[in-house]
Amino acid sequence: MMEELQPAFIPYVGANFSLEESVQRAEDFAADLQKRRSVRDFSTQDVPKSIIESLIKAAAAAPSGANRQPYTFCAIASPKIKKKIREAAEKEEFINYNGRMDTQWLDDLKPLGTDWHKPFLETAPWLIVAFRKGYEIESDGKHQNYYVQESVGLACGFLLAAIHQAGLITLTHTPSPMAFLQKILKRPENEKPFLLLPVGYPAKDAQVPNLRKKRLEEVSVWYL
Repeated sequence: MMEELQPAFIPYVGANFSLEESVQRAEDFAADLQKRRSVRDFSTQDVPKSIIESLIKAAAAAPSGANRQPYTFCAIASPKIKKKIREAAEKEEFINYNGRMDTQWLDDLKPLGTDWHKPFLETAPWLIVAFRKGYEIESDGKHQNYYVQESVGLACGFLLAAIHQAGLITLTHTPSPMAFLQKILKRPENEKPFLLLPVGYPAKDAQVPNLRKKRLEEVSVWYL
């Protein structure tokens, strides 16, 4: 009879804050994230590769189904590749804004001032494309991944917070369909594009829509 594998555990080492510190840190973190905005006006100022590496490390710290970490983050600085991505994205977005999107969708987008032009895909010094991996290709065949959409979404949430914490800007870009990203970046069959994030510093004249987030009472229900 095959011996049953036993999970290996190590002591958990976490932060040890006082109640007052926990309250303050929670308030400060919430207040800081509430300043995060989707920005489309990028500076051409360079962002060191080491910063992008740290951002991806932060993303990979997110929880995932069975700890499979079913994602790949492609970081692109090549002007040639960024140009290809912009051209392909704008081709799809032009069709979206001129037929695929219904009237209600277009009306909901009007306050954001967006259209099919995506210059930030070339202006931003980096593009990070998150790919979801439905399964792993291993020496003995395919190995299933679990809760793939949820796991990749959590990792991208960590990535967004890390980008903001580093003093950089981004926006969540999902040109639909996104299959061109798999082709341009030559990713394997088990990887499908999930999210595209331009990353960099804001332009000096950067502007954002005058929007508000929902209040706490609009997004929470309490059972005490």
